[in-house]
Amino acid sequence: MSGNTVRIDDLPIGRFHIKIAGLTFGAHFTDGYILGLIGIAFTLISPQMNLDPFWQGLIGSSALLGLFFGSLFFGWISDHLGRQKIFLISFVLITLASVLQFHAETAFQLFLCRVLIGIGLGGDFSVGHAMLAEFAPRKHRGVLLGSFSVVWTFGYVAATFVGTAMLGLGDDAWRWMLASSAIPAAMILIARIGTPESPRWLVHKGRIAEARAIVHKHLGAHVELDDEIAQPHSGGFRQLFSAQYRKRTAFNCLFFICIVMPYFAIYTFLPSILQTMGLSEGFGTEMLLNALLVVGALLGIWCTLKFSRRGFLISAFLILAAALFLLALLPGNLVWLMVALFGLFTLVLSAVSNLVGVYPAESFPTEVRAGGIGLATAASRLGSALSTFLLPVSVAGIGLNPTMAILAGILLFGALISMAWAPETKYLTLADAGRAEGEEDLPQASRKVATAL
Repeated sequence: MSGNTVRIDDLPIGRFHIKIAGLTFGAHFTDGYILGLIGIAFTLISPQMNLDPFWQGLIGSSALLGLFFGSLFFGWISDHLGRQKIFLISFVLITLASVLQFHAETAFQLFLCRVLIGIGLGGDFSVGHAMLAEFAPRKHRGVLLGSFSVVWTFGYVAATFVGTAMLGLGDDAWRWMLASSAIPAAMILIARIGTPESPRWLVHKGRIAEARAIVHKHLGAHVELDDEIAQPHSGGFRQLFSAQYRKRTAFNCLFFICIVMPYFAIYTFLPSILQTMGLSEGFGTEMLLNALLVVGALLGIWCTLKFSRRGFLISAFLILAAALFLLALLPGNLVWLMVALFGLFTLVLSAVSNLVGVYPAESFPTEVRAGGIGLATAASRLGSALSTFLLPVSVAGIGLNPTMAILAGILLFGALISMAWAPETKYLTLADAGRAEGEEDLPQASRKVATAL
């Protein structure tokens, strides 16, 4: 390598990095917007369709259920057919299914539409994370991947304001609410036309000349492929469960599940939960918590830069579990203390959610990266769909406080899993981070860094 060339991992942030980040961030805004609207729409859908707790839970979890199947399937197929195709197909599906929601006449039809949206979102989660990780320089990778959560939160909070503003449109306002997600989805679809294939994926398929041409065109003629990706490797879905990666696979699935189960269960039904807890005064408390979601997401970027991945994750899990246990135990007359604890819970949960975009992308090699991200996302969405479906049923059966205690137990389990299995990937190259579990595969310098951490 000549002295004038630079590797992909060592580049500064450039215009093309910002473009890829924008295309993936837009998808996460749409995801947050879609999932945030359903809670407000329920206030109109439930009486209009006479939904019982079973159907409320089923429709509330429908997009998450679709995310499970979409992440699993599209993540796997992306490792075989490429990132770029799924990058487009996923948003064709999201745009069409968003429009179809407007015409849903039964609970089952609405359920199917939202499952289709979830399938598209699941595909984009798998491919978008992989695409950005494979283009991003090492120094900026954590911030870029962690920012997914920030943008998702902005979409979720935007849905609260848009949905609230649309409530005055009449009994069918929910149709306009849900169909409005087709607007950002169509914009992202159009913007993604012409996106190049991931050069790392091309190299692992033996198409090195194509990979080099993409790098030179979009990143500069002086940029070269990284040494660690210069040879093609064969990959497969079963590699995720091989002796080298099965612990890493289990960790990414389980920590992701433990974060999103309380997140989606609580915030899908936040208005009714606050009302049950006696914390609902108009939209005041709800708006405060939504503001804290945004602040927490931004705080999470700083924490991702400041702290180790492992330390940040474990500490957050312990704080979250303690806050939710106390909320379950406190008497209802301690209103301000309950609001403060709910605020702390919201702030920390939003902050640590940044790591769900970072850890899976840094944990797997290129040949199975999208599959690994897809599997972790699928597992998380299955867990969140289950918790969202069961929350109204559980509250009706055993009450809100015992239900909150169960969710706190899930967070405590996440802390224990992270203590046992969480790796530290902050200072490694993308290739080394993917191989970090098998130390015999690491370069000596990277192994020393991993050991020191």
